[in-house]
Amino acid sequence: MQGLEPIIAAHPLFAGLAPRYLELLAGCARNQRFEAGSYLFREGEPAREFLLLRHGRVALEIHAPARAPILIATLGDGELVGASWLVPPYRWQFDARALQTVRAIGIDAECLRAKAEADAGFGYDMMKRFVPVVVARLQATRLQLLDVYGRR
Repeated sequence: MQGLEPIIAAHPLFAGLAPRYLELLAGCARNQRFEAGSYLFREGEPAREFLLLRHGRVALEIHAPARAPILIATLGDGELVGASWLVPPYRWQFDARALQTVRAIGIDAECLRAKAEADAGFGYDMMKRFVPVVVARLQATRLQLLDVYGRR
C-alpha cells in the first residue's frame, strides 16, 4: 500500500475494508488541515466531502435565532465528520468548527458516490459502515435533547 491507503485502512470506520474497495476510496481522498477556530464547513453549504479525523477536536453546532450556537457533539481522533453527503440535496445540516488544529483525510463525496453507483458491492459496503454512525449520532442527539429539554 502507498499514499493514503494505509491511513484510511487504519481508520476505525474502514477496518477490514477489502483491498479493492480501499483503493477505490483512497482515489477520492486528500489530506486536509484546519486551524483552531476555523470552520470545516457551515450549515447550508454544499456537502462535498466527509472527513476522517486523524488529530484534533471538532465541535458540531447548530444555530437558533437569538441564541448562542448549540453544541451537538464534540468529535476527536478516529471519528467521522459529516454524513450529509449521503442524502440529497447534499447540504450540511450543522456547522463543524475546529476546537484545535485538526488534521484529517477528506473524501470527495461526488467521487465516492460515482464509484458506489458503478460498483454496487462497494456502495453497499459504504452504507453498512455509515448507517450505524448516523444512527448513533441521532441517538446521542435525542439523549442530549432529553437532557436539555426534559428537565422541569
